[in-house]
Amino acid sequence: MKTGMNLLLWTGAADKTHIPLIEKIASWGFDGVEFPMFAPDKSPWADLAFVLDGYALGRTAVTVLPEGTNLIGDDASERKAAVDFLKTCIDACSELGAESLGGPLYSPVGRLVGRGPVEEEVKRCVEGLRLVGEHASEAGIMIAIEPLNRFETYFLNTQSDTARVVDQVGLPSVQQMYDTFHANIEEKGLGKAIRDAGKRICHVHISANDRATPGEDHINYHETFAALKAIGYDRWLTIEAFGSWLPDIAGATCIWRKMAPSEEHLAKNGLAMIKELWGKA
Repeated sequence: MKTGMNLLLWTGAADKTHIPLIEKIASWGFDGVEFPMFAPDKSPWADLAFVLDGYALGRTAVTVLPEGTNLIGDDASERKAAVDFLKTCIDACSELGAESLGGPLYSPVGRLVGRGPVEEEVKRCVEGLRLVGEHASEAGIMIAIEPLNRFETYFLNTQSDTARVVDQVGLPSVQQMYDTFHANIEEKGLGKAIRDAGKRICHVHISANDRATPGEDHINYHETFAALKAIGYDRWLTIEAFGSWLPDIAGATCIWRKMAPSEEHLAKNGLAMIKELWGKA
């Protein structure tokens, strides 16, 4: 098991000015850094990779589909744009040395249509993810499809929803993510959801129910970690948190109040909780 810290707590676009932050994350005891990849062609990935290598830090990446792209939409041009965007992200992951790309890679976050998903959308999703997954396979990168809560998407809300799509895609490079924040809202049982998804889970976000410091919230991490150990999970446990420090991200996550004493407090205390409870699980 490896521990990571998502840079979304500080920035939506990492560049050379974040090198001192990367150095801090290494000093706090994390094994790796997770990079937001919202504009994959605009960050100095190779330069950041050089710094990360110097600290022996692993790396992963997350993204969301921008407006004008939609893997499940009616518009064929938007579906193609989504595939092209995700392929560009995969190429950026290769340059960065990231081993996985995760997120809700099927539809823009917040897109709600007043109904649930239909079979045609599932078919489009599977077709698009096969194209993306083939590109990821060639690059040696894992795709981690993330279900979101019902207030952020209508398409994939649970681990079982996501497992159905993953199984239909049928590629080893396309698996799924487990996020404690979304699971806390949508799953009837945390442990059961993890065990049912099983080996399909290739990435885990540790995110508090209030999006602040993991361990200072009410999510049952004991049950979560025990279930992850039961399925033999040994990949990343990455803290994903948000705050009011970044207006654009605060607006997207609807966080308007100070959620933690500081970013450093959130990262260091969250990491300490993970190490303690994972060891006890």
